[in-house]
Amino acid sequence: MEVSNSPLFAYHEFRMTYFLFKTEPDVYSFDDFLRHKETIWDGVTNPTAVKHLREMKAGTKWIFYHTGDERTAVGTGAVVSVDPADPKVPVVRVKAAKRLKHPKTLGDIKSEPLFAKSPLVLIGRLSVVPLTQEQWDWFLG
Repeated sequence: MEVSNSPLFAYHEFRMTYFLFKTEPDVYSFDDFLRHKETIWDGVTNPTAVKHLREMKAGTKWIFYHTGDERTAVGTGAVVSVDPADPKVPVVRVKAAKRLKHPKTLGDIKSEPLFAKSPLVLIGRLSVVPLTQEQWDWFLG
């Protein structure tokens, strides 16, 4: 058996139950999310990000990350449901959970060895990023 040397290999060898979703805070912020309590996560067009959305199921947990000038992980959410009926992008309904006690900046993330091979660092434009259990725990710490 040949093992891939791709830095993304580790993120695809088991089913993900944690992700990070990116959004521009002036388009849809975590404050908006908390106010709405639940929403449809849409506007995703990158094929890899869409693939990650298709992997989700009810209960999948995720980190809410502000892009743009802020570049900070600020809160958490969970998937309520995934409707795969749309042939282009599944309809993912998500609910808000809570603010992170200690928001993590992109600088914090890049300086953490846990993220050295993460698509979060290696593929900066990817809007839905898989996380390992250890990375999820780091965000909550």
